[in-house]
Amino acid sequence: MKYRLRRHPLRSLLLLCVLGMLVAACGGTTPTSSSSATPTAAPAAVSLNVFAAASLTASFKEIATDYQSAHSNVKITYNFNGSQLLEQQIANGAPADIFASADQANMQKATKANLVNTPQVFARNKLVIIVPASNPANITSLKDLAKKGVKLVVGAPAVPIGNYALQILDKLGKAPDYGPTYESSVKANFVSQEENVTAVVQKVQLGEADAGIVYRTDVTSSVASKVKIIDIPDNFNVIAQYPIAVTKDSTHATDAQAFEQYILSPQGQSVLTKYGFIGVTG
Repeated sequence: MKYRLRRHPLRSLLLLCVLGMLVAACGGTTPTSSSSATPTAAPAAVSLNVFAAASLTASFKEIATDYQSAHSNVKITYNFNGSQLLEQQIANGAPADIFASADQANMQKATKANLVNTPQVFARNKLVIIVPASNPANITSLKDLAKKGVKLVVGAPAVPIGNYALQILDKLGKAPDYGPTYESSVKANFVSQEENVTAVVQKVQLGEADAGIVYRTDVTSSVASKVKIIDIPDNFNVIAQYPIAVTKDSTHATDAQAFEQYILSPQGQSVLTKYGFIGVTG
């Protein structure tokens, strides 16, 4: 007769307990996997309000695109206008993180009013004469600007482009080949003095003026087919200085400083020179 051995339930339970203890002893402490580590928090979203001279529109828009692609948490919002208007807006409490001026005068006003931190020049520019592509007044030289009946549009005296234009006319008025009569004749042809350089360009390209004094950088690819350029010789020209500064009331001062440094970096400078500005580094 064959007998079957029966396993006692208590004995089986004891064996399972022993096996469990052996496994725990052999396994030791379970190492923490990299996937179980606490994930790094994403950078907080930041919106920077940049108040910039109108002549910076095209270049600064490209700089913003490049910067935002590398800093996904940062959004750049621009306010483009005449530097004198931007300075007034900041003085009146407008929420700005950065001020980029087309001249030193308006930046100095902001500095004296304790509105900005220490500014740095980040670009330079030259002035040119533009005429409509059809050139109805047949303007081919600086002397033609003094012809009676020419409709010349410039910036207002408080606007950097307007102030620079007056400096050029002052230089021409002191030159033997031009003289004070030339200067007064050109000023008599002013038909409009605009609050920003963009408006000067628009009036010329639309044929509302025979000529205008603008920055070389204002003759962008979208404008080039609609106007012609008359160069101003270097001895009469003005080199416009563009300073930039973080505002005292910036709510994102560290991020604003980082964006300012990017504009001064080789990457930012390459975009500015691409649009015709004279770089300040490299």
